Amino acid sequence: MPKKENMTGEEVIEMCRAYMNDESVELVKKSLYCAQVAHKGQYRKSGEPYIIHPIQVAGILAQLKLDRDTVITGFLHDVVEDTGFTLEDISVLFSPIVAQLVDGVTKLGKIKYRSDEEQLAENHRKMLLAMAKDLRVVMVKLSDRLHNIRTLKFQSPEKQKKIAKETLEIYAPLAHRLGMNIIKWELEDTSLRYLNSQAYYRIVHLMDSRRDERELFIEHAISEIIGAIKEQDNMVQPEIYGRPKHIYSIYRKMVDQKKEFSEIYDLLALRIIVNTIRDCYSVLGIIHTKWKPVPGRFKDYIAMPKDNMYQSIHTTVIGPDGKPVEVQIRTKDMHDVAEFGVAAHWAYKEGRTQKVTADPLQKQLDWFKDLLELQQESQDATDFIEGVKEDIFRDKVYVFTPKGDVFELPNGASPLDFAYHIHTDVGHKTVGAKVNGKIVPLNYRLKNGDIIEVMTNSNSNGPSYDWINMVSTRKAKNKIKRFFKMKQQDLYIEKAREQIIFQLKERGFNPKEILNKKALKEVRERFNFATEEDLMIAIGFGDVSVGSIVNKLTEKIRQEQLEEEQLRQLMENDPKSTETQREKRHNKMTVKHAGGAVVEGVDNLLIRLSRCCSPVPGDDIVGYITKGRGISVHRTDCPNVQCAKDEINRLIDMEWEDTSQLKELYNTELIVRGYNRNGLLNEVLNVINSTIKSLKGVNGKIDDNQMAEITVNLGIENVNQLSLIVDKIRSIPDVYAVQRIIS
Repeated sequence: MPKKENMTGEEVIEMCRAYMNDESVELVKKSLYCAQVAHKGQYRKSGEPYIIHPIQVAGILAQLKLDRDTVITGFLHDVVEDTGFTLEDISVLFSPIVAQLVDGVTKLGKIKYRSDEEQLAENHRKMLLAMAKDLRVVMVKLSDRLHNIRTLKFQSPEKQKKIAKETLEIYAPLAHRLGMNIIKWELEDTSLRYLNSQAYYRIVHLMDSRRDERELFIEHAISEIIGAIKEQDNMVQPEIYGRPKHIYSIYRKMVDQKKEFSEIYDLLALRIIVNTIRDCYSVLGIIHTKWKPVPGRFKDYIAMPKDNMYQSIHTTVIGPDGKPVEVQIRTKDMHDVAEFGVAAHWAYKEGRTQKVTADPLQKQLDWFKDLLELQQESQDATDFIEGVKEDIFRDKVYVFTPKGDVFELPNGASPLDFAYHIHTDVGHKTVGAKVNGKIVPLNYRLKNGDIIEVMTNSNSNGPSYDWINMVSTRKAKNKIKRFFKMKQQDLYIEKAREQIIFQLKERGFNPKEILNKKALKEVRERFNFATEEDLMIAIGFGDVSVGSIVNKLTEKIRQEQLEEEQLRQLMENDPKSTETQREKRHNKMTVKHAGGAVVEGVDNLLIRLSRCCSPVPGDDIVGYITKGRGISVHRTDCPNVQCAKDEINRLIDMEWEDTSQLKELYNTELIVRGYNRNGLLNEVLNVINSTIKSLKGVNGKIDDNQMAEITVNLGIENVNQLSLIVDKIRSIPDVYAVQRIIS
């Protein structure tokens, strides 16, 4: 997607004027004015006026030459969420269609959810279901995300990683599924820059270091192809150019295939654009005649298009100087679809949106139906989004029926997945399957090109429960589970009640006092079930653990019991009043020494330094009265202390005595993270050994991204010495983080 920093509203209007009629342009101008009024006085994190964002979103949509209503939605997509404008206002000022599109991209901001994750899942569900009704919703949302990620540098590091992760998990796969590769590539590359900046900039550096050499090679190859084509009669000279491979695709190849950068030879590909399909195969013949093709590297996506409508011929040949080169051959129309996907199928003429309804497009967009089915089968928004990731965004395999019909399934699908993909009843009545004419087990994993035939029996009693482990798609799993739930509904309800009553009795509670309508209502609402029966069926079926339900039912009672026990312990420790006890503890206690340490002022109680946070002299510390084991000393930032803050009567203010003369060593652990390279571990150890003489242990590991994680156990005199070591390690090249471990 060509980037023009901060397009003006007037520039976007001019882009629209190039392909819209005057009436439509006037409506687009009106939407720009409304957005300017609505967002007046609002600013983005960058300090820029907020209106810049909707202008850029509308500009991206105009670059895609999308219709009037979609560009208007780009200008207005945030007004309902962030201003006083309502959907009714938009419907009156423009049209109900524009109001519907704006609603589809508006977040669910006014509803309270238990967690940010749940709200995020609900927002994604709303967008995807709105997309199933009108595809333009997701085009606006992708344009919105594209501009947001271009300006991600103004967000906090935590927000940057969160947005980049969400982009890679939802929006980039969505752009890929819709064939909008021009957006997908930028989303992926920019997300990688924030999620793994070291890997990103390392690949950029390696690509830049040999760019001149690769470009000379490509120029040479193009020259030879042009010469070979000129020798052919009646062959129109095609458009030929080199296409650099995108950074994220190189990164994925290095990680997934465990390859070094030097082993990836298709960093640049030759792309050849011709006029007709016949020309595609003619050029392919010329290429294979001139250069020897590499076995196993030929793919004909013209005869077998990808699930996102992508069509092209890919071949890798041994080109000039004996070097391999990838060649992609396609027509101009195929190239438009490869870059813009479904957006290429929306033509705008004289104020009318004309959607291409050809069978290939309609067939490729049939997966929208799967969204609606997943929505019906899912327990909640999170379950729905996981289903989308597993069934719709996963890599695909293509299988044939004996009649030659092609079906697309998620990678890893079995014959049972195929049967349930055809129809629920076909899945329930399946008794066997043949692949390529041979009987196969029902858990066989389908491969590209398999010819599959499902055998059914109308007298079948239905699925077996172990089928859940034989299928890989959420769609098939949900249908099998629903079959058993409906078949044995009463049995599961009774089973659930018995399990709850049994666990309550085991924990010493009276079920009659706890299992009342009010308590069960609170629990079912907490776990997002519409009725008590739905909750019980889920428990009986094993979708929800009995322990989690019992924990919620007894939460208040257990809290009351804990408070009573704490009060009793305090009174036993000091027969005097609780008030006197609190007053006594407000005086700071002093840690006398580390081994068998004592606390002044409280009858020489035994204390110990906690292992979870390993405090050392100089750290801010606090004491925690344990049951029967004296006092445990923690750092004040220890998570265990933070969790215990509601137990104020058990906490004691503490401080270190002067340990400068003791020369005693205190255990602490550091974790060092950095890019894996030769000598990194030795440099870390040299820094430690040159500073202290007590290195007690070292451990290390490397992840799939070639990032090293080194754990060191040290004997430290005080926090100043520890800070010195940390600073020295952080100065080592390729080290990006050094942290104390809190277990």
